[in-house]
Amino acid sequence: MLIQKKILHNVSLTAHPQGCARYVHDEIAWTRRAATGAISGYVPYDMEHAPERVLVLGGSTGYGMASRIVAAFAGNAATINVSVERQPAEKKTATPGWYASRVFEQEAQRQGLFARSIHADAFSSETKRMTIDLIKEHLQTVDLVIYSLASPFRTDPETGTVYRSVLKPIGAPFSALSVDTGTGIIENASFEPADELQIAETIKVMGGEDWLLWIKALKEGGCLAPKAKTVAYSYIGPHLTYPIYREGTIGKAKEDLERTASVIADTIGVPAYISVNKALVTRASAVIPVVPLYISILYQVMEERGLHESCIEQMYRLFSTNLTSDAPTQLDAEGRIRMDDREMLPEVQREVEARWNRQIVGQPAIDGDLRTFNRDYDRIHGFGYDDIDYTKDISPTEI
Repeated sequence: MLIQKKILHNVSLTAHPQGCARYVHDEIAWTRRAATGAISGYVPYDMEHAPERVLVLGGSTGYGMASRIVAAFAGNAATINVSVERQPAEKKTATPGWYASRVFEQEAQRQGLFARSIHADAFSSETKRMTIDLIKEHLQTVDLVIYSLASPFRTDPETGTVYRSVLKPIGAPFSALSVDTGTGIIENASFEPADELQIAETIKVMGGEDWLLWIKALKEGGCLAPKAKTVAYSYIGPHLTYPIYREGTIGKAKEDLERTASVIADTIGVPAYISVNKALVTRASAVIPVVPLYISILYQVMEERGLHESCIEQMYRLFSTNLTSDAPTQLDAEGRIRMDDREMLPEVQREVEARWNRQIVGQPAIDGDLRTFNRDYDRIHGFGYDDIDYTKDISPTEI
């Protein structure tokens, strides 16, 4: 089968198994080097205090996969991933997360590390029971739970009601610049405000309710080690994107997620933290209007200052400086871990805003790095590697 890149509305419909394998191998190789102190700007990994058994909810791509790689290949941790993925068929590719998980687990097993994935709906009670059974059988307990789930919908495990999330402003319509990532032409994106039901449903999908249910289930199942902690990933972003993100429906869900950290700590007794991460190209961020233009400008500004970090670099810094100690060291006044510290530097944001204001609707984007944005998005799906022959017939089931 000839596997080619197919993108519809910024969503990749295919994934290349060889390219997905290359992506994972590159991130593992970088992590191994960083762990020894061989990469400038990154401290050697503290093996003595590293988590040994890690559960990643949403660990097949993006920040979740990067977290799993760091835990295993810097800290020699046993890992379990829970995520929904599509398996390959004879004439259809798998999702990139299926290929990435398969390659990760092959490499982990070569290193003698336990690594399994449960490809099922992480929101369901049955999946939680399956995960608890797997932990009890092989690991007994876990000492770190990463919550990195992103989904357009969620089925309530008790009522069966299906909730759907929306990306909308609240209170008033919103218009802002965006970019067509295929043509590079600046556009104007407009959004109608969400109603109360849409706000509530988005919180149900992307808020903290499921995170709380996971930690309750793991605690009641006896699967949390005495010093276990949990971390959920969030994003705040710049004022440029506030109306559609932080002050919109997704922002309300993120606020709920952040409040849940205190609920988990106070009612279950498990230290719970929010890691506010940097804007990066992921399967989720690429389809949010306005965000690709912001990221492409941000990338160039941070690259020029030597501040840019990829997914794996950001997660290595999170683990090595905040998760290999009794408590994180990089907390803000609200108790959140701020991994977006470099993104939100005033001088960085001033320059991003200045370049944003130079964009003209109908004209090519300027003063940004859309090429790297598109390259990173392609590589998540296994495309864009010069040394892979994409004209060669391969089986989508072989990895």
